[in-house]
Amino acid sequence: MTPRPAATPAPAPDPARPPEALLAWMEALADPTRLRALRALERGELSVLELCEALALPQSTASRHLKHLADRGWVRARREGTQGFYGLSPDLPAGARKLWLVARAESEGWPAVRQDAGRLQAVRARRDGAHRFFAGAAGAWDELRARVYGRAFGQAALLALLPSRWTVADLGCGTGALTAELAPHVRKVVAVDRSAAMLRAARRRAGAAGNVEWHEADLAALPLPDGRCDAALLVLVLAYQEAPAPVLSEAARILRPGGRLVVLDAARHLDEELRRRMGQLRPGFEPDELAALVKGEGLAHPQARALPPEPGAKGPGLVLCTAEKPARD
Repeated sequence: MTPRPAATPAPAPDPARPPEALLAWMEALADPTRLRALRALERGELSVLELCEALALPQSTASRHLKHLADRGWVRARREGTQGFYGLSPDLPAGARKLWLVARAESEGWPAVRQDAGRLQAVRARRDGAHRFFAGAAGAWDELRARVYGRAFGQAALLALLPSRWTVADLGCGTGALTAELAPHVRKVVAVDRSAAMLRAARRRAGAAGNVEWHEADLAALPLPDGRCDAALLVLVLAYQEAPAPVLSEAARILRPGGRLVVLDAARHLDEELRRRMGQLRPGFEPDELAALVKGEGLAHPQARALPPEPGAKGPGLVLCTAEKPARD
């Protein structure tokens, strides 16, 4: 008797793919809104707001369905700045992908799907138009933006990064340009200058700002208690001092432990005519020289660097130095 050939064994079920996985895939697809979302996301990433527009959904509804799909592995999210983008997951298991192909084919003729396609086309056209605009405007963007919005908004954005609880000393405030810019962003500005005329101009410039404290005083003898300020600024001040060290010492004294000092001054130059015209007593500073002066007054981690002249400026450039007052043990 001829022996029968051995039967080919049936493939063993994948232990890593329990029945619950299939049911979860089917449950995720068992909703027409989620099917419409997957059809849109299959064509490329969309932000939540773009998906809302393409599907004509409120944001709360779109977000709820996206979370459901993400939790079950159907979509993948990524962050770009403060915005979230979603797309069909590229790592769908083979079984899930087969289910999706069936669901996509069966939903092809839905009226809602046809309407979604038209809105999605408009969303993508608008995004592509913005990309083309910026690609074409790159060369002239700075000038175009300045004509429309001016040039000060970047500085306003940076000032808004200051902690609103801070007290900031503007030492040698002059006519108050920096004081007026700082006042809306911090708890208090302490403005000090030894020139009564400069302080009058500064008061006019600051206008109705009620959080500015004014002092007519020598910068080497500040009428302020120790540790009063969170930050101190010396902007175009030290080149006008016969002895910078006492001014830096006073700035360090009024800082709280951990407080910040910022010094911005003229770069070292040989232009005597410029020095006389500007009334400077010193021909500016080298970065290493300024860092050494700051460190000599007990401030920690001084970092100084040269800033190139701005376009159109006639001067020698500037030096910026930052440091902090050591925290108490």
